[in-house]
Amino acid sequence: MERVRDHRSEQEFVLEVSGHRAIAAYQLEGDTIVFTHTVVPAEIEGRGVGSRLIRGALDAVRDRRLKVVPQCTFVRAYIEKHPETRDLLA
Repeated sequence: MERVRDHRSEQEFVLEVSGHRAIAAYQLEGDTIVFTHTVVPAEIEGRGVGSRLIRGALDAVRDRRLKVVPQCTFVRAYIEKHPETRDLLA
């Protein structure tokens, strides 16, 4: 199984699947992480890649004790569908 990686220098979480990179871009603002947008290449859409990416990103955020501002509509929808992540909201 692929692992979600935090590329802090680029401020994005990355999940590589079948040679394609899905990303969740963010900006750190103190102890808050603002998710700005998510990109899943068309070649790997419809396979749950975006959800796996965001789940992994939110797990990392929880480990770092950050709060989330979901500017990105995909991240916002994921949090709405997964009540167990709502405590991360800023």
